[in-house]
Amino acid sequence: MEYNVAAPAALRQPLAVPEKLLMGPGPSNAPQRVLDALSRPILGHLHPETLKIMDDIKEGIRYLFQTNNAATFCLSTSGHGGMEATLCNLLEDGDILLIGHTGHWGDRAADMASRYGADVRTVKSKPGQSLSLEEIGNALLIHKPSVLFLTQGDSSTGVLQGLEGIGALCRKQDCLLIVDTVASLGGTPMFMDRWEIDAVYTGSQKVLGAPPGITPVSFGHRAVERYKRRSSKVKVYYWDMMLVGDYWGCFGRPRIYHHTISCTLLYGLREAIAMACEEGLPALIARHQDCAKRLYHGLESAGFELYAVSQDRLPTVVTIKLPQGIDWLKVSQHAMKSYLVEISGGLGPTAGQVFRIGLMGQNATAERVDRVLQVFKDSVQAVKRDIQVMGKM
Repeated sequence: MEYNVAAPAALRQPLAVPEKLLMGPGPSNAPQRVLDALSRPILGHLHPETLKIMDDIKEGIRYLFQTNNAATFCLSTSGHGGMEATLCNLLEDGDILLIGHTGHWGDRAADMASRYGADVRTVKSKPGQSLSLEEIGNALLIHKPSVLFLTQGDSSTGVLQGLEGIGALCRKQDCLLIVDTVASLGGTPMFMDRWEIDAVYTGSQKVLGAPPGITPVSFGHRAVERYKRRSSKVKVYYWDMMLVGDYWGCFGRPRIYHHTISCTLLYGLREAIAMACEEGLPALIARHQDCAKRLYHGLESAGFELYAVSQDRLPTVVTIKLPQGIDWLKVSQHAMKSYLVEISGGLGPTAGQVFRIGLMGQNATAERVDRVLQVFKDSVQAVKRDIQVMGKM
């Protein structure tokens, strides 16, 4: 039999992957220990060794989220899947979802929730600022939502949303609280149980420094009880918390086959979490905050203006206002072409307005802060020189 489509010539060439310094909003560079773990042999998705690694990961996630929730596991997806799963499990048609909007991820959650039939309402912060407890409390009274969604650290704006006291307000209103910690976990405190948060998810590829594609998530007892009272099935089988939870052994029932998990992603995440546990949350958070302060000082000393107000700055993703007349893309391209350093532009509401520099995981060191600061300044100056040359032509 003749085959009409030939094997592609490109695949006859060896795989080429350059070494880049990823100082954007994520992913971050993975430590060698994580990369080495990814090369371990493939195991079956229900082999006892795989299940033991999954159990190790569950314990580590509980530490990182500071929770004792039984329903703590991972989803085979990027951080977006955590958003999908928390919304999908906790919302039914007609439920009111209130979004505390501090940037792009509020918009993304609104889009997702509307697809699940929710009645989406929004309370927006001022640009570069977080929402106050009073603003959130008033919005809860006005809208009477069944679920409140907040992003702890919005990577599009570099804004850190305070969470203390919000869980208590939600409980008075019989409202569940979902928190996105994709860009914030490990760079700023998170106390899921103490702050009375009902569902939390994060990203593997940010502070943890694991590959993207496997997302830690945790549901509290109020969220599990809300799930049990549903009048309809969860709309997406892949996100059903009870089914995935039974695969991960969360509810005391026999473990079931739900999907074929990537054992290699489990290896990488397990080692990344182990490294975070070895460093300890206090030291991990302090390292990220110290590096952020070092970058703030360097940027402001060089004459750049930060986008987020000082009291609401996310330490893991720093947003810098574009100098007048500067094209962010040209700066980013110069940094990559000349130095193999990633510096990003804005996203969503900050598109065309800011640069974004990430300080996450092994990239949160004084040496790498100084490196990205020098590359950033050099790249901005290079673009300015090009503008001056063009102006003289």
